[in-house]
Amino acid sequence: MSVIEVNGIRVYAYHGCLSEEGRIGGHYQVDISITGDFGKSERTDKLTDTIDYSRVTAIVKEQMAIRSKLIEHVGRRIFDALKAEWGEGYQWRMRLTKEHPPVAGAVDHVVYVLEG
Repeated sequence: MSVIEVNGIRVYAYHGCLSEEGRIGGHYQVDISITGDFGKSERTDKLTDTIDYSRVTAIVKEQMAIRSKLIEHVGRRIFDALKAEWGEGYQWRMRLTKEHPPVAGAVDHVVYVLEG
């Protein structure tokens, strides 16, 4: 088993329960980890035999462009879309970080993680 990580996908998006968040938006970061057997791509050197990083990034950006009130909701969409693209055979981990959420007090970021 091997791991491919696509880390630090930076997105400006408009998620949140507050109406202001829907207007002014905020900074997000998404990290994706894929565990699986990448032996075929190691032998063939073909992109079609592995996970395409640019497609991972595109899926994240597509899903982040759809407004959600909760990061749990958009996180699930990202996770499900990635799994649907490549089917079974991989273990996925998605880490969605919302930077400087508008909460009382100084909070650097909140994180939602899905694995499966």
